[in-house]
Amino acid sequence: MRLPRQSSSVVRVPVPFVRKDVGLGDALKALTSAMGVKPCSPCAERAARLNQRMVFTGRDGRRS
Repeated sequence: MRLPRQSSSVVRVPVPFVRKDVGLGDALKALTSAMGVKPCSPCAERAARLNQRMVFTGRDGRRS
C-alpha cells in the first residue's frame, strides 16, 4: 500500500494525556506490537512516512 504524496505539512493533533510528541506510525507500531504482530521492513517504511504526516503533540511538545 502506498500513501499518496501530498504537501509536506504535518498535522499536529493535541492530546493532553501524552507527555511527548508521538508520530502516527510509532503509535500504530506500538499498538500492533502489543497485539503480537511482528514488524517487517515495509512496516518500518510505512511508519516513517506516517510519522511525517501526523504527530500527536503531547504536553512537553506544545508550541507557544
